[in-house]
Amino acid sequence: MREAARLGATPLLHGLPDDIVICEILVRLDPKSLLRCRAVCCIWRSVTSARDFLLFHHGRQTSLPILYGYCCEGNDVKSTDIIPFNHRAALAADQLHSVARLDYAHFRPVASSDGLLILSFCYAYFTICNPVTRQFACLGRLSGFSLLGIYPHPPTGEYRLLMHSSESTKQTSFRFHDRTNWKARNQVGCYVLSLGSGKLWRYIDSADTNQLQFSNTSVLLCGCLHCLVRHGSDSNMIMVFDTIAESIRMMLAPVFSGGCDALFEMDGKLGMSSSNDAKTIIDIWVLQEYESEDCILKCQIKLPVTEIKALCKNHEDDELWDVVAVHADGKLFVLIKCTEWLLQVDMDGKLVATFHHKGVRPTQLQLKQSLVPHAFFPSLHGYVVNGWPFIRE
Repeated sequence: MREAARLGATPLLHGLPDDIVICEILVRLDPKSLLRCRAVCCIWRSVTSARDFLLFHHGRQTSLPILYGYCCEGNDVKSTDIIPFNHRAALAADQLHSVARLDYAHFRPVASSDGLLILSFCYAYFTICNPVTRQFACLGRLSGFSLLGIYPHPPTGEYRLLMHSSESTKQTSFRFHDRTNWKARNQVGCYVLSLGSGKLWRYIDSADTNQLQFSNTSVLLCGCLHCLVRHGSDSNMIMVFDTIAESIRMMLAPVFSGGCDALFEMDGKLGMSSSNDAKTIIDIWVLQEYESEDCILKCQIKLPVTEIKALCKNHEDDELWDVVAVHADGKLFVLIKCTEWLLQVDMDGKLVATFHHKGVRPTQLQLKQSLVPHAFFPSLHGYVVNGWPFIRE
C-alpha cells in the first residue's frame, strides 16, 4: 500500500500523511464507496486498485448473512436479488438493500468464500460470481453430486470445489465447462476440482464418506471445511475436511433431541443449532474445545410464536416457517421467513425487526464483500464483467 501511495508526488489529502489516509480512511469505506472514490483522481485510483490494498480492505469487511429475494411480476419470477443482511443498517433504514440483481429466475446461493458466491439453478446447473466486482461465469451441470463448499487452497492459491457423489448416483456424470468432461468411476465419496485450472477431478480416498448424506450447510473454520452429515439414523456427525492436506476426518456432535439443523461460525468457534419439531425453540451449541470436541449449550431461544403468527396471519400452517440461526458482527440472532415477512428475533426471544418482503429467503451462508480480482474467472465458460445476468440499477 505504501508503494501505491508513492505513485504520485501530490499527497492523497493535504494535511494528512498518506498512511493515515489509506489505512484509517480509505480502507474503512464500503466497496461501493471505494469504487466511487476512484473517480477523484489518478492517484486515488492507483492506490485503491493495488492488490495489497484490496486484500487489506477485504480483511476489514464484516461477514454478513446472505439473503436472496425473488422479484416477481404477478406469479412470474423475473430476477433474483443477492442481499447481505446488515442488521444494524437494515433496522435503522427499515429496508433491505441488495448488492446485486440477477436477470434470471430462481437463482439460489449454495456456497460462499472470500466474497465469491456459487449459485445454483434447480440444484443442477452451477455458476460463480463476485456480486461486488460483477464478475460472472458458468461452471456446468451437475447430476448426482452434492456441492459441499468452495474453499481457498493456500499452498497453490487456487479456489477449489468440494463435491460428494452418493452410491445411488455413482453412474451419473458431471459436465464442467473448462473442457473437463468427467464421468464417475463407480467410486462414491468426495472429489476436489480446482477452478479454472482445467485439471481433472481428484478423488479423496476416505471410507468414512461412502454412506453419508450431507446437509446443505458447511463452515470454513481453522483451515477446515466442516460439513453436517447423516449416517443412517445418526444425524450428529460432522465431516472435517482439511483444506491444506485435503484429507477427511469425522467429528462427533452433541446428541440433539431433534437433530442438528445447521453449522455456523461464532466468535471464531464452531456453532451448531437445533430446533424442536414445531421450530419454536432453538438450541445453540458451541464447540468450546476444538481438539477435545467438547460442546456446551450456549443458550436456548424461545420464539415469540403468538406475536409472529399475529403479524403473519398464519395460525395453522407452521410449515411456512423457515428458521435460520445466524451469527454476524458479534451478534447472535434468528431470521424467520413467514409468509410475506422476514423477521429478526434476538437471543432473548424478542422480535426486534420486521421486513415486509414477499420473495426473500434467509440462508446459512455469509458474504464478506471483496474487490480482490481472481485470476481463474477469465478461464471459465461464459465469463463476463458487469454484463448479463447482472442488472444495472
